[in-house]
Amino acid sequence: MGTQPETLAGVADIDCTGRQALVTGSTSGIGRAAALALGRLGADVVVHGRDEQAGSAVVEELSRTGADASFFRADFTDSDAVRELAAAVRAETDGLDLLVNNAGALFRNGGLTDRGVGRTFHVNHLSPYLLTTRLLDHLEPDARVVTTASAAHTGAELSLDRVRGEDGLTGLGAYSHSKLANVLFAAELARRFETTGRDITSNSVHPGAIPGTGFGRFLPGPLPGLLRRLEAVPGVTSVADGAAELLFVGVSPRVEGVSGRYFADQRSQSPSRAARDKAAARRLWRESAAMLDIEVPLPTDGDTADDRTAPADS
Repeated sequence: MGTQPETLAGVADIDCTGRQALVTGSTSGIGRAAALALGRLGADVVVHGRDEQAGSAVVEELSRTGADASFFRADFTDSDAVRELAAAVRAETDGLDLLVNNAGALFRNGGLTDRGVGRTFHVNHLSPYLLTTRLLDHLEPDARVVTTASAAHTGAELSLDRVRGEDGLTGLGAYSHSKLANVLFAAELARRFETTGRDITSNSVHPGAIPGTGFGRFLPGPLPGLLRRLEAVPGVTSVADGAAELLFVGVSPRVEGVSGRYFADQRSQSPSRAARDKAAARRLWRESAAMLDIEVPLPTDGDTADDRTAPADS
């Protein structure tokens, strides 16, 4: 139970000195554990979350490891806040060697964000999409992008018309759909890196079902209490186990050069049929840009002329 994530990931001997990492959603749960582990490995870490006090506490812990650490607050339901986060990261760092898109949520009762889409989809997909694309030219050669997905994507089908409006997906259905979007996004980002000649990798990760993350507070009915009881059950995935999954894909030499994959249990695994749909991934990529009113990032010949000339981001 007390084993550190870097040991569980088999990367405790990896020297990350000089590397710069951004871990979103790193004031608690697996993001916090992964950020602290990266600091112990020598990386400099940008911490992100919504809670200033919690963020300051993580920065203080990182500083005790000798890491250069900073915290930036950003609410992922707010597109402008994500843009400001990207600008702050660009100003704070010389370039990113590791971007971990870990922040996520499940909103029981739906609700729409400033872009007119469901909050769960916006926080879990649109904001990581926007942040990543705003940092594309800030990623170092051989950088890695890791996106926290979930086995909850299984069974979902991409349905972008159902993320808009008050009658769209809510609850666990919205969460599963957003996790499918995470897998599709990571794979499409990998393909576009390859097509445009960028030696950067992009993968998605299922960190496990983890009671200790606090995620249960978003769940309906008796589920939060059930998850709290599961924390005491031997064999249930721990926060350290979940953080190890992120570290494995983000740091391990075994994943060097591997891109466009979905990882679980520190192995490349096959996601659902819907998550392997390349046409759906391209559609998600283009329509996400349209939802955010930005140009299609990393355009390829597969994009239409209209997509490539969408309104510029301001």
